[in-house]
Amino acid sequence: MNRTAAIDPAYKPLSVDTLAERLAGVEAIAARLGADRSAWRCREVGDGNLNLVFIVEGRAGSLVVKQALPYVRLVGESWPLPLKRAFFEYHALVRQADRDPGRVPEVVHFDEKQACIAMEYLSRHIILRRSFIAGDRVARLSEALGLFMARTLFRGSDLSMDTATRKADLTLFAGNVELCDITENLVFSDPYFEAEMNRHTTPQLDGVVAELRADHALKIEAQHLKSAFCSNAETLLHGDLHSGSVMVSRDDIRVIDPEFAVYGPIGFDVGMLIGNLLMAYFAQRGHEAQAGERDTYREWILDQACEVWSVFESEFSRLWRTERTGILYQRTLYEDQGHALAAEAALSQRLAAIWRDTLGFAGIEMHRRILGLAHIAELEEITDEDLRAGCEERALRLGRQLVVNRGALRTMNEICALARAMETEAVT
Repeated sequence: MNRTAAIDPAYKPLSVDTLAERLAGVEAIAARLGADRSAWRCREVGDGNLNLVFIVEGRAGSLVVKQALPYVRLVGESWPLPLKRAFFEYHALVRQADRDPGRVPEVVHFDEKQACIAMEYLSRHIILRRSFIAGDRVARLSEALGLFMARTLFRGSDLSMDTATRKADLTLFAGNVELCDITENLVFSDPYFEAEMNRHTTPQLDGVVAELRADHALKIEAQHLKSAFCSNAETLLHGDLHSGSVMVSRDDIRVIDPEFAVYGPIGFDVGMLIGNLLMAYFAQRGHEAQAGERDTYREWILDQACEVWSVFESEFSRLWRTERTGILYQRTLYEDQGHALAAEAALSQRLAAIWRDTLGFAGIEMHRRILGLAHIAELEEITDEDLRAGCEERALRLGRQLVVNRGALRTMNEICALARAMETEAVT
């Protein structure tokens, strides 16, 4: 894994004490907050794995200021990381805003040398993970996320883009090497052997962890999926689309943090999100001691997993029929020759391939979030170790089914039936 990172001499990390002085001269920021910087109130709220995040409020309004650190915050300075990841996040946000307007925060200012993005503060929103832990239902969740994925993934692909634009974009995001390296190793390889930074939270999982790491079929399929991620540059991915990358309010849903943006397989984003929904499903048993039974809420989460795929499939199909203006599957080969049925057959085959990828990537995500470095709060905050171990083992076992049997599983209803069966089974 690459552990070198050059730092621009002009770069200085922001702090609560220095932010107002350093950013007051930026016209777009002052216009949003108010010219009187003495009235700005700033607090650091970053709880993620990589960056500094500040909320700044002034007389005129508010902003979020996000700055990359020259290392992985979760680990510390022993793991350097280049500041240029902010560059890729900014460019991904710009493209996502164009491809699905209103679904990502508005960018107000970007400073490449300081690796700093100032953007809309979503003051009414909370991270989706917190909703899952609290047992709160989010209106139109699956619709918003299914549409976001279909629109950004289709419109960022060869199905929509012309050759020159697509190749230039591919070249630009190919520079996001270090974050791609993190995905390639921490997601696809490290969970399947005793890697240095792996951790699982309770010894009750030792048996199933050893079982999975000795599973030859699983490890072969995991590397097939890694090969697809590395070599199949179908579209611009968000690259880290999980329930910590979605913010929700009573009437709005936004997607944040695309700093892992890179070209890859369409099914990667879809699978990562569905894998997180399935983990949230299994986590609910661990929160019942504090919140009461959650049978109906568990079912609501499964409904979201089913519906997010259904919305994605429907919108992707609509875009195929109305916006297929790119390099691949040109209308001159199909509709213009009266071969609309052939175009529909090609669409069905593409969706089937995306579906298989989706299931595999979902299973990989479920494994890495329990066995690797970066875990999820829905499971991590279950205080009873035996309960937590049971929730995590069920998720691990379903993840294995999705990876190894993805060619045989045809519908989300089958996946939900598997999840329900595992939820009721005793675990070791």
